[in-house]
Amino acid sequence: MTRDQHGLPLNLHMVDLFAGPGGLDVAAQWLGVAVDGIEWDGNACATRFAADLQTQQGDVRQFNPKKFPDARILTGGPPCQTYTVAGSGVGRRAMNEVLTAAESMASGKDVTDVFTNLDERTGLVLEPLRWVLEAHRDGAPYDALVLEQVPAVLPVWRAVRDVLRDIGYSCECEILRTEQFGVPQTRRRAILIARRNAEARMPVPTHRQYRRGVPRDEGDKSLLPWKTMGEALDRATPFTVISNYGTGGNPKLRGRRRSDEPAATVTGKISRNRVQTADGNIERFSLPEAGMLQTFPSDYPWSGSDIAQQIGNAIPPRLAVHVLASALGRTIDAGSLDDAVTRSWADAKAGAPLVRSTAMSAGSAESPAGS
Repeated sequence: MTRDQHGLPLNLHMVDLFAGPGGLDVAAQWLGVAVDGIEWDGNACATRFAADLQTQQGDVRQFNPKKFPDARILTGGPPCQTYTVAGSGVGRRAMNEVLTAAESMASGKDVTDVFTNLDERTGLVLEPLRWVLEAHRDGAPYDALVLEQVPAVLPVWRAVRDVLRDIGYSCECEILRTEQFGVPQTRRRAILIARRNAEARMPVPTHRQYRRGVPRDEGDKSLLPWKTMGEALDRATPFTVISNYGTGGNPKLRGRRRSDEPAATVTGKISRNRVQTADGNIERFSLPEAGMLQTFPSDYPWSGSDIAQQIGNAIPPRLAVHVLASALGRTIDAGSLDDAVTRSWADAKAGAPLVRSTAMSAGSAESPAGS
């Protein structure tokens, strides 16, 4: 297998666990990386099939690395319902069992019994670790790994990080803010990046952090202003989004964001948000608009039912492309990324990668200019 100076195959191929409607697939397409996605949900699979994404419909637990022998990159965003603040909290309460299971898996123990009395989705968070350990024991280890989840899962990623370091990976994990990577939305995600033949580094923010009441042109001048909903959506007049959740600050403004601000976290309830126009009319975001706030292409072929939930569950492709590029030791050209986000999905699927990237030197980091 021919490899580049970082030890990665020249023809990159990744397998995406819990692939959903395709957030990581879109990012991979922009970078020119081939993907096999595994997803069990029929609605998400309907979107994937409509988007012409390579898909294995089924339970991740019924697959293993040998099914995808050419994939040298592993990615995954396990279900978050039991860990999210908005959910039941079963996963958060079971954190000690999950962390113990991660340690046991590293020594080759069967941890099935650990999750017998827990919501089965709680244990799925360790499926990527199973894949990495199986590939390692089979003598065909993955070269790079990317995992993402809600912030509450960061302790699990730290446990996974310790296991990966013990088997020769460089690994880092932390909470990233989506608006700091050009996503017109404030959303926090726990991200893990691991590399086998090079140092793992988290992507460096390209945009400023959003703070309510602080103008977007204030702050670190080496970073770009955060992006607004108005920039992302093709609406002729200003608007205010009124939702049943918010970001603090003035209690009277809780649950409100103006079109010259980023969206609040896009969830499966985004279709319930009211969009108040300047003349007082109340509208709703269309499903394509909800996808665009997640940085999916405007013509992304959302299909099946429960589309708002599909959109809310997905990782924003613009964040995913930064994370995936870092896992591959690449820097991104910010201009070509801006172009990719505004291009159609048909164009993205038509040919050459839409996002230019270059190998990351030993001391370099991503910057707004991508240099």
